[in-house]
Amino acid sequence: MSNPLRIIISGGGTGGHIFPAVAIANELRRRHPDAAILFVGANGRMEMTRVPEAGYDIVGLDISGLQRRLTPQNLLFPLKVFRSVRRAGRLIEDFLPDAVVGVGGYASAPVLLAAASRAIPSLIQEQNSYAGLVNKLLGRRVGRICVAYEGMEKFFPVDKVVFTGNPVRAEIVGGNRAEALAFFGLDPAKKTLLVVGGSLGARTLNLATAAALPRLQAAGVQLLWQTGKLYYPEAKQQALPYGADGLYAHEFIRRMDLAYAAADVVVSRAGALSVSELTLTGKASILVPSPNVAEDHQTKNALALVGKGAAVLITDDHAAERLYDEALRLLADESRQQQLQARVRELARPDATTAIVDELLKLIKK
Repeated sequence: MSNPLRIIISGGGTGGHIFPAVAIANELRRRHPDAAILFVGANGRMEMTRVPEAGYDIVGLDISGLQRRLTPQNLLFPLKVFRSVRRAGRLIEDFLPDAVVGVGGYASAPVLLAAASRAIPSLIQEQNSYAGLVNKLLGRRVGRICVAYEGMEKFFPVDKVVFTGNPVRAEIVGGNRAEALAFFGLDPAKKTLLVVGGSLGARTLNLATAAALPRLQAAGVQLLWQTGKLYYPEAKQQALPYGADGLYAHEFIRRMDLAYAAADVVVSRAGALSVSELTLTGKASILVPSPNVAEDHQTKNALALVGKGAAVLITDDHAAERLYDEALRLLADESRQQQLQARVRELARPDATTAIVDELLKLIKK
């Protein structure tokens, strides 16, 4: 009898890294119930709570990213990297993994470096249409790179790239609309707008949405508004007078399957996870890419959909004046909604998680 599979999954920082990582772990556990799976994250980041909530063990590294300006933290960055690589090496030597998966985020780099230096099979899961700096540097040192967009050979060795799509939480798909409307207390006769700024919230979307509450009420539109933790107290007060008309603010929507099922149109940032969820749920969407991300990769993610007629793009600096004009137009135009729905479904990769785990197990067998 062979020994149980042992896998380290590293990375995190945002839901866009954490949810795919957990999806990969769940698929591994489904195929190999006795597998030992260890997550490695960055201390102080959201993976340190979200991963245990999903039922997995996690170890934290003292690692953070480079700031965009000269700070004392930047001066300490090389020391933090050195210490994190050394700590990751000790973790690997203690855990003895069969393979290591990097999903992006601060903790991914030191763990992949430590694995590569010990000739342990390793795989990168690159979620975005524009590869991150760390993944580009590590691409030549890992065995496989699973990507979600075409043309990623311009960043990585062509013989290592496999087009799989992005892993998405299985529970995100298949929500029932009638159940969803009842769950959120919404009126089946009204149009529903879902606004999500990612797991951490989005200031631009929150400010634009707060300003648009009277317009949404006047148009008879219902609202599910995920604000994120920081803005929620203010948003809750702003939305309170409109609750009787079905306009609600939520700090975090846990039943996103029902939120998508209830929505006629979605307003969202263009993180890789959000884009993948929109393709799988087949939703008409308006994407407002965050300008505060490395290499402006959210704009590139959004353009990959817009170029195929699968979404509408509003830039962050135009959101205050244009976002809700466009949202109300789209909510009133069912024909256009249907066109966007049809195009975005063509881009879905429902088997992404299965394909990534297939590639990982092939690496181990090698």
